[in-house]
Amino acid sequence: MLPLGDENPRTITPFVNYAIILVNTIIYLYEYIVPSRVYDEIIVEYGFIPARFLQTFNFFPIFTSMFIHADLLHLLGNMLYLYIFGDNIEDALGHSGYLLFYLLSGIGASIFHFLSDPLSPYPAIGASGAISGVLGAYFVLYPLSRVRTLVTLGFFITFIRVPAFVYLFIWFIYQFFYASLPTVSGVAYWAHIGGFVVGVLLIKIFPKRRKRRSSYSLSFETSFP
Repeated sequence: MLPLGDENPRTITPFVNYAIILVNTIIYLYEYIVPSRVYDEIIVEYGFIPARFLQTFNFFPIFTSMFIHADLLHLLGNMLYLYIFGDNIEDALGHSGYLLFYLLSGIGASIFHFLSDPLSPYPAIGASGAISGVLGAYFVLYPLSRVRTLVTLGFFITFIRVPAFVYLFIWFIYQFFYASLPTVSGVAYWAHIGGFVVGVLLIKIFPKRRKRRSSYSLSFETSFP
């Protein structure tokens, strides 16, 4: 299931969300053009390594790791989710509130990742932990907003609209399933889970700039206009 967009109008221009996407893209382009040796040094220096954090308690890599991506697919996947879901959370919290929420979600995701394997020597990078917090907030604020989704089953491809709570619940179960597998995938699934949980909790206490919409119908549709 791949999200293509949501049907949830906003009332402000999400400047912070656009800025986060732009910063992530610029940093990735820099990573792409530097020599591979320099790229490896960036990952080690600015990625979040649980074993190193256990020794130093240096929080700086928690922040820097949110803006580093391993490859183009990693970047595009994260920025797609942020573009679709982040604007409405910024609309609800305001610009400064959204930025604080985003960073706190990323911190919470890193803490969950650390607790899942505090001796891990591998750098964790990417915006997905913070974005998972955005998804958790969306799950709470806009559960009935419909998400336009691409679904593939073998050679069968279709487009459907599903309520956000259904899409995000499936996404959350997916993270749990892969986090429980014994094989090492290289993906920090516990950071995704932690970010989502932190987002659900934080959005309940963050001040809102407007009331959330509640006029969406609970329906599933299989074609787009």
